[in-house]
Amino acid sequence: MELLHAYSRHLGAERGRSEHTRRAYLGDVRHLLVFAAGRGIDGIDELRIADLRAWLGEQADAGAARSTIARRAASARTFLRWAERTGRIPSDPSLRLVAPKRRATLPGVLRQDEAGELLDLATVRADDADPIHVRDRAMLELLYASGIRVGELASLDVDDLDLRQGVVRVLGKGAKERVVPFGVPAGRAVEDWLAVRPRVVGAQSGAALFLGRRGRRVDARQVRTVVHELLSHLPDAPDLGPHGLRHSAATHLLEGGADLRMVQEILGHASLATTQIYTHVSVDRLRRSYEQAHPRA
Repeated sequence: MELLHAYSRHLGAERGRSEHTRRAYLGDVRHLLVFAAGRGIDGIDELRIADLRAWLGEQADAGAARSTIARRAASARTFLRWAERTGRIPSDPSLRLVAPKRRATLPGVLRQDEAGELLDLATVRADDADPIHVRDRAMLELLYASGIRVGELASLDVDDLDLRQGVVRVLGKGAKERVVPFGVPAGRAVEDWLAVRPRVVGAQSGAALFLGRRGRRVDARQVRTVVHELLSHLPDAPDLGPHGLRHSAATHLLEGGADLRMVQEILGHASLATTQIYTHVSVDRLRRSYEQAHPRA
């Protein structure tokens, strides 16, 4: 459908959305259009607020999660604003559309000792001199040290790193660039990887920092597999993916006394409200520790 192709081009070229985000937006819009067609609506110019509310209501009745309904409502609003702005519809019917707010929930995070155990395990495994195990250690150290997203990690090139300064240049959401610091252990792990990287370099490696065994740039799926596999050896640790390491890094920074705005800058959040969720996690963990330790808690 030409309408969706045009919208996809807008998301990519004008709004700088990643391929993953574009697929999610387009999937939600397709879901809306299929629902509308089932109600006898032939074009988006016929959509009314009642149709949008019925669409969300049907999903709620089917047991869809609040987060799913909230995301789809946001996708519909973004799509219909674009359609109005580009003259495809005379007015935006989603202006008064209200969806349930997402609960400010956070996946489980590692305790600081669990994060240490995970990285120790990666270090021990890297002692076998397999370059891929050396790479795995470097990826985990950098993820936890910097709090960057898994997609940002996979997109790094060698010259994005400044090992002397201990910083990495990251291209985040909306094509916004930021510089993120990392510590000495992560720097040493990356140096070890760079020393063995030539052993897996191939014709398609280019400038990619992290490579797979066949010499291609790693993708997010490969990084997730590494994190899950290593965590499976820690029986009491939650089963997290790379994003769990990002959450853990942010939580541990705040627990260590870091300023909230500094953490916002490191994570690349556009809004401080997004970062504030980590303060709730830190307070909750402080409360649990207090209740366990204080005789009159």
